[in-house]
Amino acid sequence: MDKKTTQLKKLITSKDLSFLMEVHNGLSAKIAEEAGFQGLWGSGLSISAACGVRDNNEMSWTQVLDVIEYITDATSKPLLLDGDTGYGNFNNMRRLVKKLESRHVAGVCIEDKIFPKTNSFIDGEAQPLADIDEFAGKIKAGKDAQSDDDFVIVARVEAFIAGWGLQEALKRAESYHQAGADAILIHSKISRPDEVLAFKKEWADRLPVVIVPTKYYSTPTEVFKEAGFSTVIWANHLMRTCISSMQQTSSQIFNEQSLVNVEERVVPVKEVFRLQGADELKQAEKLYLPKDKEKTSALILAASQGKGLGDLTLDKPKAMVSIAGKPLLDRILSTINGIGIKDITVVRGFQKETIAQPNVKFVDNDDFENTQEVVSLHQGLKEKEGAVLVSYGDVLYHKYIPSSLLESDADFSLVVDSDLENSQNKGRYGDFVVCEKPYDKHNFEMTSSLKEMKSGQIDKQNVHGEWMGLFKASSKGLSFLKELLTEHSKNETFSKMRMSELFNSLVSKGQKVEVIYSKGHWLDVDELKDVLKASELKGEAAL
Repeated sequence: MDKKTTQLKKLITSKDLSFLMEVHNGLSAKIAEEAGFQGLWGSGLSISAACGVRDNNEMSWTQVLDVIEYITDATSKPLLLDGDTGYGNFNNMRRLVKKLESRHVAGVCIEDKIFPKTNSFIDGEAQPLADIDEFAGKIKAGKDAQSDDDFVIVARVEAFIAGWGLQEALKRAESYHQAGADAILIHSKISRPDEVLAFKKEWADRLPVVIVPTKYYSTPTEVFKEAGFSTVIWANHLMRTCISSMQQTSSQIFNEQSLVNVEERVVPVKEVFRLQGADELKQAEKLYLPKDKEKTSALILAASQGKGLGDLTLDKPKAMVSIAGKPLLDRILSTINGIGIKDITVVRGFQKETIAQPNVKFVDNDDFENTQEVVSLHQGLKEKEGAVLVSYGDVLYHKYIPSSLLESDADFSLVVDSDLENSQNKGRYGDFVVCEKPYDKHNFEMTSSLKEMKSGQIDKQNVHGEWMGLFKASSKGLSFLKELLTEHSKNETFSKMRMSELFNSLVSKGQKVEVIYSKGHWLDVDELKDVLKASELKGEAAL
């Protein structure tokens, strides 16, 4: 594909009539390109209007450049910028051309009026025109400054706008021709094309002639073709369309205080995403982001009543017991959100209507009184895909503990507290593990693998640690786990199956379960004293 400057020069010099569509930001540029336009017009009126200021050079030229950069980045089509008067004298013009080239603008059109300018359709006859020689010098300075031979400078003649007539228009156009302009834009504010046709007839073909039929819009385009004009600029119609649409929509929403009658006539949000290139970003993410880290969701098992907490769970499940003024489940959700997991499912059971946190999915185990946690796990995993982090709904832990699971590449991994000496479950029910290798304080961040999990009151001499109620399965591991759970669900004893039995079954099937050792920094909330202790905790687990 030709570079943008070459594309514009070919449009301007072609014997066929070409068309430039007004744009005022990156989005309008994409829309115009998709419509089929081969060239774009960066309208000064539209850009200033989109920024809420007047078309009187109230925007600085550097502010205009900021907008223009978004336009040229958004489209492959060439842009001709409405450069007003060049934003100053010949020196400003030289700098402008260099800056436009650096931003891949294909050309600039400047008008022979005094800086700061006023829009041509506002008291045009009262507006003074620039000195011919001074303006010609500005054109020459711009041509001398360009580094790309195909960069286009269009000289806009305002003689008709100011009421100075055909001869003045021809005189000025010839001077600008001699100064090196690539094309002449002849402007008119009357409702018929008489002035521009008269100019074109007298001018002949000394340089390509560009027109802007905003006022004489009813003239058939065939007339312009027959007269031999080079280019037609549709100067401000996307901006004016935006205004009428926004006025209608905002008024309707204000009056109706509803979106019901508006939503169907505006584009869906997915169309905005399409124009923004959301799909391209998805493909780029696949190409450039690390591929070894799976997207992980979470499953929290919170179906039990928690009778060990006495009156605290008469009308709400254990997971909703307040810990320092905040439900236990909310603290778990906050920790899991804090490690970047937003897709969270909670398995509810006892008093399930009390669990209704926002941005969480729910699965109900209505037979919670007659089943153990493996049944809740089975139900909660049915709709899960990819890697999944599973947590009991009655444990608190510091953020680094589930984070260590996310970093594991194993198909199955669980966290184990090696500090049995200070175990809160000493002398009461817990899930304890026997591993291939015991914890070694000299081996930082060491891992082992599970040989057996034992539930109940266990002699600490015969085990290597206590499971914290957290494990992770990779996408591959999840597929195997689902099949295993389905197999077990066919047995009459499935309803009473414990997690220790499930892990032992995984091991017996040849699955390696990685053990990540930790030391403290978690709490199993089973009794009233645990609630008091949890409320006194300091650090992330009690936030």
